[in-house]
Amino acid sequence: MHFDLVQIIKSLGYFGVWGIIFAESGLLIGFFLPGDSLLFTAGFVASQKLLNIWVLVIGAFLCAVLGDNVGYATGHRFGRRLFQKEDSWLFHKKHLVKTTNLYQKHGKKTLVLARFVPIVRTFAPIVADIGAMHYRTFMSYNLIGGLLWTFGITL
Repeated sequence: MHFDLVQIIKSLGYFGVWGIIFAESGLLIGFFLPGDSLLFTAGFVASQKLLNIWVLVIGAFLCAVLGDNVGYATGHRFGRRLFQKEDSWLFHKKHLVKTTNLYQKHGKKTLVLARFVPIVRTFAPIVADIGAMHYRTFMSYNLIGGLLWTFGITL
């Protein structure tokens, strides 16, 4: 099977790139999507004048930030409820305590750096709410991380 990312970007255009960035950032099923390589390749395609770089990067930034907000809301809606149940082989209350402590100590830099780590970037916003990070703090560092990631890799 031949996988031509440049051709896919040309075919799907802005909305395809933006949709993948949103899904990777905000939907649990998006953890396997190629966000870094997609942004890099889309930036290359834009350098060939096939896409407008500013439309591409601003849209990618907005979709990354919106996606992380969906992830945060998912953590808010479902995360802590999982730990109200009895301990099981997958979920333990002690992990919630560790997560909360980790996010209180390192949560800000975790949100920014997670953007550059595949798979982690999908789960970091979900864990941010489970770790009791305040939404304002989350949103501030979500904006910083999203800006550095989308502009940095695409440009």
